[in-house]
Amino acid sequence: MTMAQDTLLPDLLTLTGAAVAPAESLLAKAIERVRTDVSSEGRVSAQLLEENQTAAHGLAWLATYVESLRQMQKWAEGLKANGQFGTMEQLIHQIAFGEYLWQIYGGIQMNQGEVVRLQDIGLSQDDARALMNTEVSLLCEKGNTQAARLALVALMQEGKAEITFGKTGLEDELEMIREQFRRYALDKVAPFAHEWHLNDELIPMEVIEELAEMGVFGLTIPEEFGGFGFSKASMVVVSEELSRGYIGVGSLGTRSEIAAELILAGGTQEQKEHWLPKLASAEILPTAVFTEPNTGSDLGALRTRAVKNEAGDYEITGNKTWITHAARTHVMTLLARTNPDSTDHKGLSMFLAEKTPGTDEAPFPTEGMTGGEIEVLGYRGMKEYELAFDGFKVKGANLLGSEEGQGFKQLMQTFEAARIQTAARAVGVAQSALDVGLQYAEDRKQFGKALVQFPRVASKLAMMAVEIMVARQLTYFSAWEKDNDRRCDLEAGMAKLLGARVAWAAADNALQIHGGNGFALEYQISRILCDARILNIFEGAAEIQAQVIARRLLG
Repeated sequence: MTMAQDTLLPDLLTLTGAAVAPAESLLAKAIERVRTDVSSEGRVSAQLLEENQTAAHGLAWLATYVESLRQMQKWAEGLKANGQFGTMEQLIHQIAFGEYLWQIYGGIQMNQGEVVRLQDIGLSQDDARALMNTEVSLLCEKGNTQAARLALVALMQEGKAEITFGKTGLEDELEMIREQFRRYALDKVAPFAHEWHLNDELIPMEVIEELAEMGVFGLTIPEEFGGFGFSKASMVVVSEELSRGYIGVGSLGTRSEIAAELILAGGTQEQKEHWLPKLASAEILPTAVFTEPNTGSDLGALRTRAVKNEAGDYEITGNKTWITHAARTHVMTLLARTNPDSTDHKGLSMFLAEKTPGTDEAPFPTEGMTGGEIEVLGYRGMKEYELAFDGFKVKGANLLGSEEGQGFKQLMQTFEAARIQTAARAVGVAQSALDVGLQYAEDRKQFGKALVQFPRVASKLAMMAVEIMVARQLTYFSAWEKDNDRRCDLEAGMAKLLGARVAWAAADNALQIHGGNGFALEYQISRILCDARILNIFEGAAEIQAQVIARRLLG
């Protein structure tokens, strides 16, 4: 028996399977306790929900952990059935259950400064003790040990030629797609990403053209509109591997994904036939223009106005901010208020606002709009901008769906796909941090041996691999739900919430492994850390994400 096998618990799948039910029972109790605290006259009260925000957000994290355990069990059972549940996979599974069950019992790390405990969610010590059946207790005691983590890292070092640490459980077709984009990222992205970042350069158009030829921008657009009609799961794999090379490249497809989702869900047949083939081929590049200064996630408070003139066209006036890739794009999915008397989301409309791509010298040449770059720590390859509109003209035919007042509803329909894609990007960034962290730990010698031989360094690497697999499986699950036409805003939100935390933890720990060198700009990990930080903010900040999850759980 090898050292790795010696650390494995017997009858592992039976053991972990028996641990899921008590976790689910605990979650059910928590939902009822929080619902009682935030309800008034039989309905969830927005005011009470805000007053009990720690409990509500803690509930969201508890639910995310329980769903993570469910999906890890599903992953492990699938691998077992296919003869792929090897020692590495077993160690990942065992450590994941040992760690997440212990955190559920003792405190879930919402971020580096906030731990939510069961009493914060209204649960008692008796409720907590009820979680600890024989199987849960054994996994907590012996699942995530130093010996198990060291054994996992030893296997990771042996298996570095593999694309991922541990089998993903995906079918062969999706793994072929992964391999194709991994090769591209290694050849055309990773060698240049750090220079693009340090020089704050736009990703070269050559890369965009190559990705267009590979079908990235039309991946999930139906074939009838010029796309490939592939699954959201394929989009996840592509986003993951491109983001592993550089998050900027992995995010290029996000804008097309959002624009296509908007048009598919809310556009007229004419708009679909006109815009979707051009998006799929990257003949036009889109950008999303939603956020405004001083509103952030409060989209219902948007003030940008769209006034219809006598010719039936619109004139846009107002300010927008945090607009990614704004300068060299051709069309903006632009959210503006068409009902001046409204004060909430009901008066908003979505436009497909055409513009002329800019140059470095004249980034915004279209009449009626101006803009300036926002300098940022990371996520630099497309640049961020503030935009000002003053009588900017949009054709009446470019009102999405040809009906006013539908903008917020149309945007909500895109959030599932956008958050799934963001979760995939987070997994890719986390994997990138693990890649460079492991390589540095093997190469760097201290006190006569490689850093990877020190248990705390190895433990950091092991937990990166474990949590990446957990976040990956949660992301795949949300994509499968979307592909099967099931509502998955809850699952997508959980994947994004956990994935963003995992990416930041992986980047932070990989930089710690680098020591002082990690703080030097010349090392890639400095960029990866900056890139990872944005994932907890865009597409719904972690706090907003937890709020949305809690509202769905509480019904």
